[in-house]
Amino acid sequence: MTIETKPLPVRPKQPLRWTATAVAVAAVVVLHALAIQGTGFEPGLLVDGWKGMAAFVADAFPPDLSWDKTIRPGLEATLVTLWIGLLGTTFSVPFALLLAVLAAKSTAPHRLVYQGARAVLSFFRAVPDIVFALIFVTAVGLGPFAGVLALICHNTGVMGKLWAESMEESDAGPQEALRTAGANRIQQVANATLPMVVPQFVGLLLYRFDVNVRASLVLGLVGAGGIGLLINQAIKSFRFDAMLTHIIIVLVLIIAVDQFSAWVRRKLAP
Repeated sequence: MTIETKPLPVRPKQPLRWTATAVAVAAVVVLHALAIQGTGFEPGLLVDGWKGMAAFVADAFPPDLSWDKTIRPGLEATLVTLWIGLLGTTFSVPFALLLAVLAAKSTAPHRLVYQGARAVLSFFRAVPDIVFALIFVTAVGLGPFAGVLALICHNTGVMGKLWAESMEESDAGPQEALRTAGANRIQQVANATLPMVVPQFVGLLLYRFDVNVRASLVLGLVGAGGIGLLINQAIKSFRFDAMLTHIIIVLVLIIAVDQFSAWVRRKLAP
């Protein structure tokens, strides 16, 4: 004789989900209300100021296409901007790689070293590159060198963190095999961890080069050289037509860098 047992009724979870969703939506609405109040977000001011924007755009058109006065200096400064982004990216690679190895749990020699490297990377990321530029301008003077130093510092923090996370997400099998075979930590990192993450490293490096070229434009606004300095000077002297010409040159540079990065990534793709 078998005794039939009825399954226990499953309590519906739908009301709980609706409650959690309602609370989340309410929290988002409250946060946005506080943000709008704290930032003085008033679209009406933008509508009321259309005349000023229209006058600004009208003064910028047509762009100043004089070769000696605007285009040639703009091209020369744009090349400097490109060099700032390039050096700021490549010269940060050794520092970022060292800190990444020390800041990855799978490769750090000790927990204290891991925490210390993470703290250094957090500091370099927390300080904006424009603040580094202001600091280095006071140290080495106005010019591109200050911009390169600023990008080296900030890019070290960003790339170091990204590379450390890539190493932590890689397969630990080869490193364990080398450890079992008696290899020291440096040999494990050089022969097991790094070869597996080289494609990710290169992809992140190209992405940061793209970002740093844009950042070097902003650094020029605080005296770090490049096309940003010319844009700032054009705005201060109310030469908005020259400003527009420089912006067009920057746009061409950004498109060229994007196409170059995409081409390299396609070549490296398996």
